[in-house]
Amino acid sequence: MSVALVRLIVYVHDVAAIKAFYQAHFSLPVLEEIADQWVVLAAGQIELALHLVGDSYRQLPASPASDPPRPAAGSTTKLVFAITSDLAAHREQRRSAGVPVGELKRYAGFAYQMYDGRDPEGNVFQVMRLD
Repeated sequence: MSVALVRLIVYVHDVAAIKAFYQAHFSLPVLEEIADQWVVLAAGQIELALHLVGDSYRQLPASPASDPPRPAAGSTTKLVFAITSDLAAHREQRRSAGVPVGELKRYAGFAYQMYDGRDPEGNVFQVMRLD
């Protein structure tokens, strides 16, 4: 049996705004779209799908108190983009455009540098560059 992860679906409140964000900052082309409800963006070997949060998703039962806390966007997913261009310049361009971004960081023993940021709905993304 062969298994491959081919698509990641992120539930969002404003499909058009989040689509515009990822197109503006990561140049992801549209593969398919239902206006204001669903869009699939090409993101290398995986597709990033943005799905409007519908009533059935909004009405899921609350998490038990024993569950770990959820981030502001209600997601525990982090989208990671790899670039080949200058990472510091990429980060500065996002920061200058008003995107909330963290500092550049590197961990000992890993052959890449990275920074984290948040899209307009608070979903966390990371941009990394291999050495």
